[in-house]
Amino acid sequence: MILWWALTAASVVFVIVDIWRVTPEAVTLKWAFVILTIFTGPFGAFFYVLGCREPLRGTHEQYVAARWRQVLGSTMHCAAGDGLGIVVGAALGSVLALNFWSDFAVEYVLGFGFGWLFFQAFAMRSMAGGSYSASLRMTFLPEFLSMNVLMAGMQLTMAVIMALSADTHHPSQPGFWFMMSMSLLVGFMAAYPMNWWLVAHHLKHGMLTVRRDGVEPGPVAAGEHESHTSGPAGSAESSDGAMSAMTVESPSGAATTPAMTARPGNVQLIAVTLLSLAILTAALLVAHSIGM
Repeated sequence: MILWWALTAASVVFVIVDIWRVTPEAVTLKWAFVILTIFTGPFGAFFYVLGCREPLRGTHEQYVAARWRQVLGSTMHCAAGDGLGIVVGAALGSVLALNFWSDFAVEYVLGFGFGWLFFQAFAMRSMAGGSYSASLRMTFLPEFLSMNVLMAGMQLTMAVIMALSADTHHPSQPGFWFMMSMSLLVGFMAAYPMNWWLVAHHLKHGMLTVRRDGVEPGPVAAGEHESHTSGPAGSAESSDGAMSAMTVESPSGAATTPAMTARPGNVQLIAVTLLSLAILTAALLVAHSIGM
């Protein structure tokens, strides 16, 4: 475990220094990578290098255009915001010796509350034209769906680790924080498929590119950059409250609109919502049975 904390410390220092020095990413997503690395150590640093750090100066737009990198950014944003609230809730629940269901309620309220109200709606309100109320409406359902699956993975992992180790039940024990790190990592992986669906249907954004040093973005072909823009004002809210397609500026200055995946209808949205709730419910029942 000492090796884990040493690797985590080195990873956090690397991400903090490097992401502000060389990566033209939105500030909110920069902080999300830092938070994720604090809890997932070298895995967070690996995700940053593999998914966001441009290999050559001026190539960030092309580098993050791949769908899987867009989904990595979306999932990372969810795991950082929701995960921070969940970890705080778990620590409070342990200190207060809450029962399983009360502990879950505290974790869910804090996780979803922080992730939705601040990390998504407030921090990314520029993507809704600067309106916080519009951003709340736009981000509620995507955050809810992603949170449910993230929470399912975390609850199962916490239950298994706590059943196997006695030094993971209180925040004063190093094992507790290692457990939360592993839980958030598993929750991240569990939420990735849901975020793929959300990004593919333009209900969540992925990686962004924000240039502040005058470097012109490299060429991005129409259809490549599916859910972000090179500036904070490139997104608009559609009539159904979902995130609309964003335009990408070509080297000649002409705006191109990426090809869009058809938006999900109400029936599909209801089906996916029920699926996320079913996954969370099943995970809670299994986690509760493990802890009994």
